[in-house]
Amino acid sequence: MNYSFEYIDIILLAMIAGFIFLRLRGILGKRTGFEGKAPEQFKEVLKNIKIEPQKKSNNIFDEQAQKEFIKGAKIAYETIITDFSDNDNKITNSKPLLDNEVYKQFSEALKERDSRGHYAEITFIGVNKAEIKEHKKSGNILNVTVNFIGEVITCIRDKDKKIISGDPEKIKKIYDTWVFSRDITSQNPNWQLVSILT
Repeated sequence: MNYSFEYIDIILLAMIAGFIFLRLRGILGKRTGFEGKAPEQFKEVLKNIKIEPQKKSNNIFDEQAQKEFIKGAKIAYETIITDFSDNDNKITNSKPLLDNEVYKQFSEALKERDSRGHYAEITFIGVNKAEIKEHKKSGNILNVTVNFIGEVITCIRDKDKKIISGDPEKIKKIYDTWVFSRDITSQNPNWQLVSILT
């Protein structure tokens, strides 16, 4: 009888071990797919596959840089134009966007307008189009010429609020060509308006 109990114990232990094995296989899975060395017939194919490391573009004004530039140029365009609608006839928000010569020209134009007792009303509608006409590098300086097509509502009034020019009810389309410049070696990422072409 003792022997029969031993056989039953062995059978029970074997069944438990089998159950555990099946459970582990179900949870962990089994080895499948190609995990060894490449078969001989693929070795020649694998020899011809070369993975080239991605090369960093040497062009400092590549397509991505141009897209980012245009976004900033549109903001600068709006900021500079709307700065002329301030009643104090002073350049405030756009001053960092202008180089010294352009800032001087704008300031003189505002002083002249102020001496006449005139002021501008400008409502900026938006930029219909902004595209890079050309970009040139001279030493460390990169100049980018941009064609803008914008829409504004604008008029000039005198001190009695009488309209001198423009129409406060009409949207006007404006065409501008501006040149922005930046020293590419500078830590300052900002561009400045250096010229307005006619």
